[in-house]
Amino acid sequence: MEWLADISLAAWMSLLALAIVVIVSCINENLNVGFLSIALAIIVGGIWVNLSAVRVLSAFPLSLFMILVGVTFLFGLASTNGTMEKVAAYSLRACRGQAAWLPLIVYLLVTFLTMIGPGNIAATALVAPIAMAIAARVGIPAFLMTLIVVGASNGAAFSPFAPTGIVSNGLIAKMAPQLPAILEHWSLDQLAWKIHFNSTYCQGIINIGGFLIMGGWIWIRNKRNQALDIDELAPRPAPLTRHQWYTLTAIGLLILLVIVPALPFLKGLFPRPLLNLIANVGSVAFILAAVLMLLGAGDSKAAVQAMPWSVIMLVCGVTVLIEVMDRAGGLSAMVKMIGATSGPVTVTFWLGLWTGVISAYSSSSGVVMPMFLPLVPGLAKEVAGADVIAMISSINIGSHLVDTSPLSTLGALCIACAGEHENKQRLFRNLLIWGLSMSFVGALACFLFFGILGW
Repeated sequence: MEWLADISLAAWMSLLALAIVVIVSCINENLNVGFLSIALAIIVGGIWVNLSAVRVLSAFPLSLFMILVGVTFLFGLASTNGTMEKVAAYSLRACRGQAAWLPLIVYLLVTFLTMIGPGNIAATALVAPIAMAIAARVGIPAFLMTLIVVGASNGAAFSPFAPTGIVSNGLIAKMAPQLPAILEHWSLDQLAWKIHFNSTYCQGIINIGGFLIMGGWIWIRNKRNQALDIDELAPRPAPLTRHQWYTLTAIGLLILLVIVPALPFLKGLFPRPLLNLIANVGSVAFILAAVLMLLGAGDSKAAVQAMPWSVIMLVCGVTVLIEVMDRAGGLSAMVKMIGATSGPVTVTFWLGLWTGVISAYSSSSGVVMPMFLPLVPGLAKEVAGADVIAMISSINIGSHLVDTSPLSTLGALCIACAGEHENKQRLFRNLLIWGLSMSFVGALACFLFFGILGW
């Protein structure tokens, strides 16, 4: 514990500022702690780190901000013109009246919608009302349907196209120069997909397993041969309009223009001017959104209002505070605290546990990820032999598995959409118990998959 004596006053004050942000975010969800973080960063930087306010504000992650704005605006256009709603309706009709297939169809639908760009909150908000209505119609308890909807959205949330994945990848790109060993084997694009894959299978195993164990398998077995009127269950939507076809084409181009140029064997085929235009998913989204606006395919005012400005500023504001913490020595202190109790295998457990506990009462992508991901380079040095990808995955998964809780936006959305026949108080209690238990279950899963098995 001698290292405690080496922590400077500036480091302690930066840790205190972060503690204030975490505590406030836990007890007052109506207060945007992104703005509070910037104010505290200016105070800590000016008094204890000898940084002017101008220097502190220059730490604002402009690149991350622009990427988030571009992607969320594009999908704001897609949502407000009805495209995503029709995609959801057509997808649910894919079960063709076979009731037993409905949980799988809903899971795949939410996974797809989250992965292509809207993100976990938007996908849940879009599908939860439909999914809960269907659950009431076919007799699936709202608790089980919540595990499917929230599990799918959070499992796919780290797609390079989704806001949560963009936040994660932006933070990883910022700390990449401190991780030369990992960059010898992985490009940033490859690393982004690896992190996404880890989240998808880990959260999928836990949530689908929970669905089956908590009664889903019995329901599927009972409904295996039961047919339903698909037109009554999910009425056929109106055909896609010309503007909606434009929107789907834009989404398809977004995916292609991000994935294809990143493939190693195709990089040399694209001219430099084109590569400059499609430098990241945000630049592609801005161009495609501009084309849709010029074609009259969306209401730009409605799209701007639909964008998650609160979350965007939350992420960027906390990132400013974390930058000041780094200058003050606060990050090094946190690294030593975690490193003192961790080994190369057990570090995945502790990261999964602490991120889950804090995220149960705070914002997963807005507070917890910007707080813990910058610790990875230091932990890689402090805990000899610790795997960088394992630590990143543990932080991301631990912070999101608990979001089934009704204290999170996703869990709350599902409760709000549950059928009138459901006991909402009991549903709240069951989801709260499940969500909080996921902090420990997630830690064990990270320890098993990334620590012991090294997946």
